[in-house]
Amino acid sequence: MPNPYKTISKKAEGLFKDRGSKFTGYIQLIASKEEAEALIKTYKEEQPDARHHCFAYRIGPDGKEYRAYDDGEPSGTAGKPILNQLLSHELTNVLVVVIRYSSGTKLGVPGLINAYKEATIAAINESEIIEKAICKHYKIQFNYDQLPEVMKWSKQQKVEFTNQVFDLNCFVEFGIDSREADNKLANLPRTLKAEFLFEA
Repeated sequence: MPNPYKTISKKAEGLFKDRGSKFTGYIQLIASKEEAEALIKTYKEEQPDARHHCFAYRIGPDGKEYRAYDDGEPSGTAGKPILNQLLSHELTNVLVVVIRYSSGTKLGVPGLINAYKEATIAAINESEIIEKAICKHYKIQFNYDQLPEVMKWSKQQKVEFTNQVFDLNCFVEFGIDSREADNKLANLPRTLKAEFLFEA
């Protein structure tokens, strides 16, 4: 599993035109298949007059979960070229939707493959490719009188809390680069225990 992996920093769009047909590529971050499908539905609802809403996505640090869809275009001319650009740029946790408004002029198979490829590249170029570390996320529950120990450890190990409650029942949640997790947790005071939550 690659660590760090490549993804994008922000949502973006890019445009490609060919013989009157307009192909707009939209790229954005996703964390799950469900999120991708919901966004695709939103694009269809926002632009119902478009001829085609083709897409591809990859999910997970290794990009093993993916899907490509032609939405009525000849098989392999839309979803696959979009997916191939995600693969060639080594991007994951990313959705690309390319929406086509057709002029009625046929582009042929090579023309369609090129159009969906170029619209995807245009969207990628408008975004920013970044490297992101795989993090292991943990939770520590403790008594209020242990708060000084927790704060001292977090400061020494440079761990930032993503969620925290300091009350009768205290807890903190945080993520650590998976390559550094064992070393940082080894320095945790023996009176404290970190509960593993998830890796992402």
